Amino acid sequence: MINELKIYGFKMFEEAVFKMAPLTILAGMNGAGKTSVIHALLLIREIARRNDKIAQLNGPYGLDLGTFGDIQNWNTQDPIRFVLTDEACSIYTWVLGGNPASLYAEIQEHPQELPPVFKADERMFQYLCAERFGPRNILGSAALPSEQLEVGFRGEYSAQVLYDLGGFYIDAPRRCPDAREADAALLKFETERWLSRIARPVQIDTESLAIKTVTALRFRVPGGEWVHPPNMGFGVTYSLPVILAGLTAGKDGILIIENPEAHLHPAGQSQMGYFLASIASAGVQVVVETHSDHVLNGIRRAIGEHSILSKDQAIIHFF
Repeated sequence: MINELKIYGFKMFEEAVFKMAPLTILAGMNGAGKTSVIHALLLIREIARRNDKIAQLNGPYGLDLGTFGDIQNWNTQDPIRFVLTDEACSIYTWVLGGNPASLYAEIQEHPQELPPVFKADERMFQYLCAERFGPRNILGSAALPSEQLEVGFRGEYSAQVLYDLGGFYIDAPRRCPDAREADAALLKFETERWLSRIARPVQIDTESLAIKTVTALRFRVPGGEWVHPPNMGFGVTYSLPVILAGLTAGKDGILIIENPEAHLHPAGQSQMGYFLASIASAGVQVVVETHSDHVLNGIRRAIGEHSILSKDQAIIHFF
């Protein structure tokens, strides 16, 4: 788990320190730096995936950061530095330099060992951006074995994850409170229970089409007729990848989500906060950017009323 992130010379941050917890919430005004914290984590992940001492500033995870000059803080000419401290008090440092006109950063320094969350294990690092896929009849399929499948940063592989991992076992802390003891603790059913609690009562069906490069998705209310996603609405389809990512995230990994409340009724936003606290209690570090006081209240209830997390296991940075 990441205990602290220090940022030097990156975008609006000349120097900033962010304490982190199992559940870290980034809240506050628009354009105040919340997304820049997430961009720092995404750049570290991109550096960790490459071996050529180059960090692309545009493309990976949908990043569109421009040139190196665009991401370097305007008050300094020093290199950009990211410093992470983990729960074992190990310190990891990355230093980025480059030509101001370049569309990439040059890695001037990087740690020999990586924090566990940045290693290429099963679903240890997942990110969902604010601009997720809305209602679509079919979604793409990744050319990956099932153990490496993720929902994608826009939720574009959600149908495939549900189709291929429907029998994936869900551990007790991540199970929906509405589940009965005799109910199967499998990904498909737990996804339906959480989605019914957060958005509306719903059942899900997936089908891998003959060409195998796409997966079809449809929903129905219990006892109703099957309908395609455009007839079910944005709240369900925007929440689906969040739930899938949380339920499948690797233990001791990290899940970063922007605006989990998008297109949800206020009561659903509160339940989404409860869900994210449940995922954090299962050993997944959750980083949330949100504008919703309902999400915050759902998290507060999960801590104060339901004791899912202790109060020192969550932290809010207000920008």
